Amino acid sequence: MKKLLALLDPYVGLMMLVIALAAVLPVHGRGAAIAATTADVAIAFLFFLYGTRLSPRAALAGLVHWRLHLAILLCTFALFPALGLGVSHLASGVLPPALLVGVVLLCLMPSTVQSSIAFTSIAHGNVAAALCAASLSNFLGVFISPLLVGWLLQTGGVVLSFDVFRDILLQLLAPFLVGQLVRPWLGAWIQRHKTVLGYADRGSILLIIYVAFSKGMVENIWHEVAVADLLVLLAVLTLLLAVVLLLTRFIGRRLLSLPIEDEIALQFCGSKKSLASGLPIASLLFPGPQLGIILLPLMLFHQIQLIVCAVLARSYAAAPARSVSAQGAS
Repeated sequence: MKKLLALLDPYVGLMMLVIALAAVLPVHGRGAAIAATTADVAIAFLFFLYGTRLSPRAALAGLVHWRLHLAILLCTFALFPALGLGVSHLASGVLPPALLVGVVLLCLMPSTVQSSIAFTSIAHGNVAAALCAASLSNFLGVFISPLLVGWLLQTGGVVLSFDVFRDILLQLLAPFLVGQLVRPWLGAWIQRHKTVLGYADRGSILLIIYVAFSKGMVENIWHEVAVADLLVLLAVLTLLLAVVLLLTRFIGRRLLSLPIEDEIALQFCGSKKSLASGLPIASLLFPGPQLGIILLPLMLFHQIQLIVCAVLARSYAAAPARSVSAQGAS
């Protein structure tokens, strides 16, 4: 129960508060330039922290579950993008183009780490495999997600020019690799101070949200999104998550005949999308004033997946006859 409450924390309310602040007091002019530069530094800091936290040794040790890891990666970077493109096609004309781009964008992001592992643990799944799979997804997502965005969203005006590649290298890959290199010296220190640094990386994400939504307010683009659009978007995202949860369960149980603990890891790692990784990546690829609208589907999906998967995890935990191996993995 404590893990459940830790996931559903006041951070969600803080994000809503930051959006409201951007609506009332958007940053503009010289202040906007300073805030944008600060956000760029925050992005680099975020990916440096990700690099120091992800253990290559743990990922390699978990590769013995290669079928499970391959299934999770395919769900994350193949199944989700296919569903996102399908939703974009079916909802064309129903939702504003920027929201449709945002729906596809969220489908191209890597899996979460913290919530994937926590929900797998609550459900008595294979926690070690979930840790390896989520870490591998985030590591590969730094490379794969921007390339998928450039490939699948070119018709929406997203082209991976040299400048975009440069920004990805300098703000995402370079800090991440530096974090990996210094991990032997800083890893233990990071673990000891993870609470304080957790506030720092969450604060960085709040800053990115504030800058993105401020751009939209200054450019007055929010008139494009009506209340009806938000209701339709919520329904679409809820349906998307439901379909992914059903498909990951079918793949694990019917196609791969995985043990129940591995099926749980597949379901919770394969159905998640990372807000922490998605926001920095999106802010690099969509620097214009519509960034706030494009980010909205990812932010809403983040809340929906926490609520739905919290209920699902408790349901798994309440099921009888858990195997001994599942208890050992916890």
